[in-house]
Amino acid sequence: MSGALSGPGDPSSLAALSQDPQAQSLQVPDAQSLSAQLQSAQSLQDPHSLQSAQSTQNAQSQQRGAVDTAMWRALGFFRSLALLYAIARFAASYSRYAHIGGAIAVLFTMAVWTAWTGIVYHRTTTTRRALLAFLAADFAAGAAAVLSTDLVDTAARIDSGAMTLPTVWSSAPVIAVAIALGWRGGVAAAALMGCVDLLERGALSQDSIHNIVLMGLTGAAVGYVTELGRTAEHTLVRAQRLEAATRERQRLARDIHDGVLQVLALVQRRGAEIGGAGRDLGRMAGEQELALRSLVNSWHHVDEDAGDPVDLDLSALLGRLAGPRVTMAGPGTPVTLPSPVAREVAAAVAAALDNVRVHGGPGADGLGARAWILVEDEPEGVTVTVRDDGPGIPEGRLDEARGAGRLGVAHSIRGRVQDVGGRVDVVSIPGQGTEVEMWVPRLPAPRGAASSVSALRKALR
Repeated sequence: MSGALSGPGDPSSLAALSQDPQAQSLQVPDAQSLSAQLQSAQSLQDPHSLQSAQSTQNAQSQQRGAVDTAMWRALGFFRSLALLYAIARFAASYSRYAHIGGAIAVLFTMAVWTAWTGIVYHRTTTTRRALLAFLAADFAAGAAAVLSTDLVDTAARIDSGAMTLPTVWSSAPVIAVAIALGWRGGVAAAALMGCVDLLERGALSQDSIHNIVLMGLTGAAVGYVTELGRTAEHTLVRAQRLEAATRERQRLARDIHDGVLQVLALVQRRGAEIGGAGRDLGRMAGEQELALRSLVNSWHHVDEDAGDPVDLDLSALLGRLAGPRVTMAGPGTPVTLPSPVAREVAAAVAAALDNVRVHGGPGADGLGARAWILVEDEPEGVTVTVRDDGPGIPEGRLDEARGAGRLGVAHSIRGRVQDVGGRVDVVSIPGQGTEVEMWVPRLPAPRGAASSVSALRKALR
């Protein structure tokens, strides 16, 4: 940008610009403030900065979320209560056990393991591999506690269907697996623990079937609730990040608009009035103004493969399409739409701009047709208008193209918008350009939103 402002120009042109009363009345930022603003804007588009920011987000995503922390804390509380229940049952019938000392040793080992699992499961920096290894050890400890009943209890009590020594304490490893691996892991762990219980009893009984079914339902319910909580937490975090990005974009846009963009617009206007070398200076200033405005409108990163279930700012997506020959105008506040809908509208606008570049001709200034994007935020929906100053579409040309099998407008523009429940109107006057008006509702119509629904379902899995 500095190269544009220091371009060719005679002293009289520069003096005329400096003596303009309108230029003197502007709040022109100092060099340090201007440099900070431009570096901030440039860093948001720098691939290295985006990569660093993405790495930071990935590092944060490895941290345990609030849902996991709450579930692991609840598991520790459940395991402690289950241990107290096992001790109470043993104290009420200890005289019936064949080896009282061995039973006390098993209960003491269960108490130590309960304390140790409380420490390990509450760590927020445990790696995935370490967690899986400890889950296997926890399951082995629970299975060993169940099988120890054969060593400390009498055969008569076991044959009569008496409860195992750890009682419900052995279901804690099943719950742990469900929290870590979801409902499928919980059901699998319950099935394995049921097999251990059958091995301890030596025969299949009504009580054994009841215990296996109850444990399987517990593992499935805990795993499903945990997965649902993680999805809700992930959606909330993404929404908060989007809101923070939108606020930062608005702050940066205000700062740059109040200083840099006003100066560039003034240089462009006065340069055109002065003529000569000042015209070239004004033209370069105008190009830099459009480039900077596009940068401000589209700096925040949108993950194209994330299947984001939250709303996106349509103005930010369309801001990426602005450039020296494309001007965008819209509300000063974010224009939010569901992520799949916003992406389809942006793709349709990009297709319309492609048509302008291909069929727009040289334009009024001989440098190519110019295009304007207008975004209107309404209570019932959003209207996006793409207008150009090209030669227009001759009457009957669209029908002729459709008959010849060239369905660019029908598929790339009209088809995309109709898929999300919207409509497209094309108005073209030969010699006066073309106007493409797209309208989409706030919520996509069920009939035409199959792609949107599938994307949302994929994101929520």
